[in-house]
Order: sequence, then C-alpha cells, then structure tokens
Amino acid sequence: MILRGRKIFSGKVSGMALVSKKPISFYGGVDPKTGIVGEKGHPLEGKCIAGKILIFPSGKGSTVGSYTIYRLKKNGKAPRAMVLKECEAIVAVGAILAEIPCIDKIKIEKIKDGSTIEVNADKAEVRI
Repeated sequence: MILRGRKIFSGKVSGMALVSKKPISFYGGVDPKTGIVGEKGHPLEGKCIAGKILIFPSGKGSTVGSYTIYRLKKNGKAPRAMVLKECEAIVAVGAILAEIPCIDKIKIEKIKDGSTIEVNADKAEVRI
C-alpha cells in the first residue's frame, strides 16, 4: 500500500514505525540526550524514538521543540523519518534543521505500530 502526502524535507529511508495517536511535544516531552519520550501519560512514554520512523498526528508545545529535534539529531537519537497527519511549523523547522526526512498529509491511522515501512519524502510517499 502506498500513502501519498506532502514533502516537508527530502530523503528516503526505511525502518520500523513507532506510532502515536496523540501529538508530541519535543520540548520537555522527549529527552534530546536519550531520545526517550518522558511526557507523563503519553502513549509513547518510556519509548525511544531513535532510529525509528516516528508516526504522529502533529507536534505541540513550545517553539524550542524545533531545536530539540536538532539536538536529537546531533546526539544520534533522532528518528530516521517523521510522518504526520499535519506538520505545523515547530516540527517542520526541526526536520529541516536536522535534515530528517518528513512528510505530512498522510492517513497515519493506516500505519500499524511496529510495521516496517519505507518513506520516500522526495516523492511524498509512504510504502507499507
């Protein structure tokens, strides 16, 4: 199955999907040193986003979240790619600064947690 969306930042990667049905706050919600989600009560609490294809509806919270995404990349703890329903400015700027492939306008409910997927942001496609 191929899902088509909109390119935020280019790149082509494959890997395991880590799916959240709730928005993610990178500033305060994800530890930039470990890549572990620390937001209390979040569905991904305690899980590491490093090396995964992070699937989530949108970002939330402070604009410092963009810099947190950049720090994740510099620390080797960033996701391989990000796929969203709606990518707002905080996540878009973070993806661009950190050079993380990113696509939005995707029907994320069709992607199962733990599945192997391919993200081709150049074509704005996710292949399940």
